[in-house]
Amino acid sequence: MTPGFKKSESARLIALDAFRGFTIAAMILVNYPGSWHHVYPPLLHVEWHGITPTDLIFPFFIFIVGVSIVLAYNKRLDAGHPKNEMYQKIVTRSVKIFAVGIFLALFPLFNFENIRVAGVLQRIALVFAACAFLYLNTDWKTQAWTGAVILIAYWLTMTLIPTPGSGKPMLEPGVNLAAWIDQQLLPGRMWQGDWDPEGILSTFPAIVTGITGMLAGKLIVSGKSRERTVIWLFSIGFICTVAGEMWGWVFPINKNIWTSSYVLYTSGLAAMTLATAMFIIDMLGYRRGTRFGIIYGANAITAYVLAGVLSGLFYSIPCWGGDSLNHHFVGGLSGMGLEPKFASLMFALIYVFIIYVPVYFLYRKKIFIKL
Repeated sequence: MTPGFKKSESARLIALDAFRGFTIAAMILVNYPGSWHHVYPPLLHVEWHGITPTDLIFPFFIFIVGVSIVLAYNKRLDAGHPKNEMYQKIVTRSVKIFAVGIFLALFPLFNFENIRVAGVLQRIALVFAACAFLYLNTDWKTQAWTGAVILIAYWLTMTLIPTPGSGKPMLEPGVNLAAWIDQQLLPGRMWQGDWDPEGILSTFPAIVTGITGMLAGKLIVSGKSRERTVIWLFSIGFICTVAGEMWGWVFPINKNIWTSSYVLYTSGLAAMTLATAMFIIDMLGYRRGTRFGIIYGANAITAYVLAGVLSGLFYSIPCWGGDSLNHHFVGGLSGMGLEPKFASLMFALIYVFIIYVPVYFLYRKKIFIKL
């Protein structure tokens, strides 16, 4: 038996659970600083072309969704579950996740005239549905070819088809083809006024991020030894990262329009991260420090929703002096001589642990909320 494995745990990837949890915790960390005026650059999304550590979080989570689809539905297929029953559950879950995303967009004012239909949970719902249906009806080769065709088609579409009204292909904010399509078809308001990072056209390459996760999941359940799986996963991830960097020379790495180079680059890094975690946690058995991630990951979307709902208590409601808690916190620590960016980061870390409390309670009670 591989060192560090307990017999009862050998079939489960503790590394994936921890990876999921730390990813959602990182998402909350960067979404809720003490002050948006004082944030360290690595904790901000890049303005347009390029990438920061923050830009890795969302594609990492979608990659994990892809891996999880394989691990979950592979068992059901082996057990002989009817596909029609699985289809119904996929649709139901996708609708629920999408609806919760709409709820967060409306909360707390519920101003339907200013609703944002696109969003993080909405994209997760669409990617999950597309990838789950694809997995149940195709083999891994078809999935790989589907992903490749989408990435190449998206690249050619964005770089060769002129944006209507401009007469030439454009990749700049608000004037590229993806933004134009959103302006024509996307109801409600957009995140940046005339464009949205979770828009319609860019959802297609985001689906490919989920497909890369499924391909990684297929490798994990392929029957290879854990050692060979880790080596293959890390090696393929490295190749994808290099390929994404090279593709970025002609189609820049860009989260806002989820470019094809961005898909390869981030999926490669996600695969290498998962392979490293599998080696350290599942093979060598170093579990110290993983409990936090496992608990967060057990109710990942619940944690994300709680962070959005409870943020009003800390960011919107005036307390003494008319300022909200986050302003008092950052202002108080800054007044004590701490650097404002550090004070803002401290608030974000505290908020992550505040959300950890109800998630920990759910975990202890063995309550796992699956939308």
